[in-house]
Amino acid sequence: MKFDKEFDASGLSCPLPIVKTKKSLNDMAPGQVLRVVATDPGSVCDMAAFAEQTGHALLSSGEEAGKYVFFLKKA
Repeated sequence: MKFDKEFDASGLSCPLPIVKTKKSLNDMAPGQVLRVVATDPGSVCDMAAFAEQTGHALLSSGEEAGKYVFFLKKA
């Protein structure tokens, strides 16, 4: 999937992946896509809840090479 910016949250534990994802999205224009890579298993539920609460679209959520990968479209 095409994305405009990437944030690697590998090694960070809750709540840092969400806090830093929010900061990354703040620097982006509406409609742009952020790719987030995380290692914290809790980030799967957290990212879905974050997208629902903030209005950003969670386009994709999956696993690659033992890491969790998310694509968020800024609202």
